[in-house]
Amino acid sequence: MDLGMKGRVAIVCAASQGLGKATALGLAREGAHVVLCSRNKRRLAAAAQEVAAGASSGSRVVPVVADLTKALHIRSLVSRAAKEFKRIDILVTNAGGPPVAGFPELDDDRWEEGIDLTLMSAIRCIRGVLPFMQRQHWGRVIAITSISAKQPIDDLIVSSTLRPGILGLIKVLANQYGREGILFNSVAPGFILTGRQQEIGTARGAKRGITAEAYMAELAAAVPVGRYGDPEELANVIVFLASERASYVNGAAIGVDGGLLKGLY
Repeated sequence: MDLGMKGRVAIVCAASQGLGKATALGLAREGAHVVLCSRNKRRLAAAAQEVAAGASSGSRVVPVVADLTKALHIRSLVSRAAKEFKRIDILVTNAGGPPVAGFPELDDDRWEEGIDLTLMSAIRCIRGVLPFMQRQHWGRVIAITSISAKQPIDDLIVSSTLRPGILGLIKVLANQYGREGILFNSVAPGFILTGRQQEIGTARGAKRGITAEAYMAELAAAVPVGRYGDPEELANVIVFLASERASYVNGAAIGVDGGLLKGLY
């Protein structure tokens, strides 16, 4: 299937590793130009080299060092993409996960850090790219959230509070801009094998006195397909949503979790 991605310009946030890097690689393979960002310059350079090596002929890969908790960095990211390509077609919002902690352990500073990283980064990125998409009468915005957006998780209280807000934001924007050819969707990954899952497994395993590996094996057994997902499996869904072929998918919150989420909605 031709996804119609050649020549499109995508910004992929937090793309130096994990879900963001897999998404950037998936878009580049389909012929899109990709602007990827991270605050870690060394990791970003390595990721950009990997994405460029796997890209379709003619696809350009542009790395931009940016801290998504800072509004100025986000404005610079969008400006760089516009300067390089004169257009922005696709935005994939993404950020590292907020703290793993119980409610009493979270002071105002940690809450504000989580708000800037998880919620405001998405708001600021969308606000930056929207005028370009409006001029083109075409755009795709995909927010990477988490299963916690639909099924709250006790020790991911910051995530469980903020990520449902992103679903609400995406739904409202889908209602407002769909007639302009700009489509907004979100994906809610479950247990995808990334550094973040290793971090969570270590923290939770330590509380129970077991290894991260033992804890993660228990989680994998709870997934109906019996395993963790691969970042590429999430990326495949995002690439489809970013494509011409997803032209009637708008306002959706799609779980990519091997059947882990038990609710109907």
